[in-house]
Amino acid sequence: MLLGRVIIAAALCCALPVLAAAQQAIAFGAAAQDNTLPVEVTADALSVNQGDGTAEFLGNVVIVQGEMRLSAPRVFVTYAEAQGQIRLLEATGGVTLVSGVDAAEAQRAEYTIDQGTIVMTGNVLLNQKSGTLASNRLEVNLTSGTAKMAGRVKTILNPNGGSN
Repeated sequence: MLLGRVIIAAALCCALPVLAAAQQAIAFGAAAQDNTLPVEVTADALSVNQGDGTAEFLGNVVIVQGEMRLSAPRVFVTYAEAQGQIRLLEATGGVTLVSGVDAAEAQRAEYTIDQGTIVMTGNVLLNQKSGTLASNRLEVNLTSGTAKMAGRVKTILNPNGGSN
Protein backbone atom coordinates (compact mmCIF):
# COMPACT_ATOMS: atom_id res chain seq x y z
CA MET A 1 0.00 0.00 0.00
CA LEU A 2 2.78 2.43 0.91
CA LEU A 3 4.71 1.47 -2.22
CA GLY A 4 1.63 2.27 -4.33
CA ARG A 5 1.37 5.74 -2.79
CA VAL A 6 5.05 6.40 -3.39
CA ILE A 7 4.69 5.39 -7.06
CA ILE A 8 1.62 7.62 -7.49
CA ALA A 9 3.39 10.55 -5.83
CA ALA A 10 6.44 10.07 -8.05
CA ALA A 11 4.27 9.91 -11.18
CA LEU A 12 2.49 13.13 -10.21
CA CYS A 13 5.80 14.91 -9.60
CA CYS A 14 7.04 13.84 -13.04
CA ALA A 15 3.79 14.93 -14.72
CA LEU A 16 3.77 18.43 -13.22
CA PRO A 17 6.33 19.92 -15.67
CA VAL A 18 4.30 18.65 -18.65
CA LEU A 19 1.08 20.05 -17.22
CA ALA A 20 2.78 23.35 -16.52
CA ALA A 21 4.23 23.50 -20.05
CA ALA A 22 0.79 22.85 -21.53
CA GLN A 23 -0.70 25.82 -19.68
CA GLN A 24 2.22 28.24 -19.51
CA ALA A 25 4.27 29.82 -22.27
CA ILE A 26 7.05 27.80 -23.85
CA ALA A 27 10.01 29.62 -25.36
CA PHE A 28 10.00 29.50 -29.17
CA GLY A 29 12.71 30.75 -31.50
CA ALA A 30 16.02 32.43 -30.86
CA ALA A 31 14.45 35.81 -30.08
CA ALA A 32 11.30 37.85 -30.52
CA GLN A 33 10.32 38.32 -34.18
CA ASP A 34 9.54 41.69 -35.77
CA ASN A 35 6.25 41.14 -37.63
CA THR A 36 6.72 44.42 -39.55
CA LEU A 37 9.65 43.00 -41.53
CA PRO A 38 9.03 42.21 -45.21
CA VAL A 39 7.60 38.77 -46.04
CA GLU A 40 9.44 36.92 -48.82
CA VAL A 41 7.44 34.18 -50.58
CA THR A 42 8.84 31.63 -53.04
CA ALA A 43 6.63 29.04 -54.79
CA ASP A 44 6.25 27.01 -57.98
CA ALA A 45 3.02 28.82 -58.97
CA LEU A 46 0.89 31.83 -58.02
CA SER A 47 -2.77 32.68 -58.66
CA VAL A 48 -4.08 36.14 -57.76
CA ASN A 49 -7.72 37.19 -57.39
CA GLN A 50 -7.91 41.00 -57.47
CA GLY A 51 -11.68 40.85 -56.89
CA ASP A 52 -11.54 39.41 -53.38
CA GLY A 53 -7.97 40.39 -52.46
CA THR A 54 -6.51 36.89 -52.22
CA ALA A 55 -3.56 35.00 -53.63
CA GLU A 56 -2.73 31.31 -53.68
CA PHE A 57 0.85 30.05 -53.75
CA LEU A 58 1.25 26.41 -54.78
CA GLY A 59 4.14 23.95 -54.75
CA ASN A 60 7.20 24.09 -52.51
CA VAL A 61 6.06 27.31 -50.84
CA VAL A 62 8.67 28.92 -48.59
CA ILE A 63 7.89 32.03 -46.56
CA VAL A 64 10.68 33.94 -44.83
CA GLN A 65 10.29 36.85 -42.44
CA GLY A 66 13.35 37.77 -40.41
CA GLU A 67 14.56 34.62 -38.63
CA MET A 68 11.24 32.79 -39.17
CA ARG A 69 10.83 30.31 -42.03
CA LEU A 70 7.56 28.58 -42.91
CA SER A 71 7.20 25.97 -45.65
CA ALA A 72 4.14 24.13 -47.03
CA PRO A 73 2.72 22.75 -50.28
CA ARG A 74 0.00 25.46 -50.37
CA VAL A 75 -0.35 28.94 -48.86
CA PHE A 76 -3.47 31.07 -49.26
CA VAL A 77 -2.95 34.80 -48.65
CA THR A 78 -5.71 37.23 -47.66
CA TYR A 79 -5.00 40.94 -47.98
CA ALA A 80 -6.53 43.63 -45.76
CA GLU A 81 -9.13 45.74 -47.58
CA ALA A 82 -7.97 49.12 -48.89
CA GLN A 83 -4.56 48.81 -47.23
CA GLY A 84 -2.90 46.27 -49.53
CA GLN A 85 -1.22 44.68 -46.53
CA ILE A 86 -1.16 40.95 -45.83
CA ARG A 87 -3.78 40.10 -43.20
CA LEU A 88 -3.59 36.29 -43.04
CA LEU A 89 -1.46 33.47 -44.41
CA GLU A 90 -3.09 30.01 -44.37
CA ALA A 91 -0.65 27.16 -44.98
CA THR A 92 -1.94 23.62 -45.55
CA GLY A 93 -0.82 20.17 -46.62
CA GLY A 94 1.93 19.64 -44.05
CA VAL A 95 3.57 22.75 -42.61
CA THR A 96 7.03 23.26 -41.13
CA LEU A 97 7.86 26.34 -39.05
CA VAL A 98 11.47 27.08 -38.08
CA SER A 99 12.77 29.89 -35.88
CA GLY A 100 16.28 29.68 -34.47
CA VAL A 101 16.93 26.12 -33.31
CA ASP A 102 13.21 25.43 -32.73
CA ALA A 103 11.05 23.70 -35.34
CA ALA A 104 7.38 22.74 -35.43
CA GLU A 105 5.40 20.57 -37.83
CA ALA A 106 1.62 20.36 -38.30
CA GLN A 107 -1.05 19.74 -40.92
CA ARG A 108 -2.14 23.39 -41.00
CA ALA A 109 -0.96 26.84 -39.88
CA GLU A 110 -2.55 30.29 -39.84
CA TYR A 111 -0.27 33.31 -39.53
CA THR A 112 -2.07 36.52 -38.53
CA ILE A 113 0.64 39.02 -39.35
CA ASP A 114 -0.64 42.13 -37.54
CA GLN A 115 -0.96 40.11 -34.30
CA GLY A 116 2.32 38.27 -34.84
CA THR A 117 0.71 34.89 -34.08
CA ILE A 118 0.88 31.54 -35.81
CA VAL A 119 -1.66 28.86 -34.85
CA MET A 120 -0.68 25.36 -35.93
CA THR A 121 -3.18 22.50 -35.79
CA GLY A 122 -3.31 18.81 -36.63
CA ASN A 123 -0.67 16.42 -35.30
CA VAL A 124 1.62 19.16 -34.02
CA LEU A 125 5.20 18.19 -33.24
CA LEU A 126 7.50 20.77 -31.59
CA ASN A 127 11.24 20.04 -31.59
CA GLN A 128 13.42 22.09 -29.29
CA LYS A 129 16.94 21.73 -27.99
CA SER A 130 15.58 20.43 -24.68
CA GLY A 131 13.26 17.83 -26.25
CA THR A 132 10.12 17.16 -28.24
CA LEU A 133 6.47 17.86 -27.47
CA ALA A 134 3.38 16.72 -29.37
CA SER A 135 -0.16 18.11 -29.24
CA ASN A 136 -3.21 18.98 -31.32
CA ARG A 137 -2.60 22.75 -31.26
CA LEU A 138 0.37 25.11 -30.98
CA GLU A 139 0.01 28.87 -30.77
CA VAL A 140 3.24 30.78 -31.38
CA ASN A 141 3.54 34.45 -30.46
CA LEU A 142 6.41 35.65 -32.63
CA THR A 143 6.44 39.08 -30.99
CA SER A 144 7.19 37.68 -27.53
CA GLY A 145 9.06 34.55 -28.69
CA THR A 146 6.71 32.26 -26.74
CA ALA A 147 4.32 29.43 -27.54
CA LYS A 148 1.44 27.54 -25.93
CA MET A 149 0.38 23.97 -26.60
CA ALA A 150 -3.07 22.52 -26.08
CA GLY A 151 -5.04 19.39 -26.89
CA ARG A 152 -3.51 16.25 -25.47
CA VAL A 153 0.06 17.46 -24.92
CA LYS A 154 2.61 14.67 -24.79
CA THR A 155 6.33 14.51 -24.01
CA ILE A 156 8.78 12.07 -22.45
CA LEU A 157 10.42 13.12 -19.21
CA ASN A 158 13.91 11.90 -18.40
CA PRO A 159 14.99 11.37 -14.79
CA ASN A 160 17.99 13.69 -15.40
CA GLY A 161 15.64 16.64 -16.03
CA GLY A 162 15.59 16.80 -19.84
CA SER A 163 12.68 15.83 -22.05
CA ASN A 164 12.32 14.09 -25.41
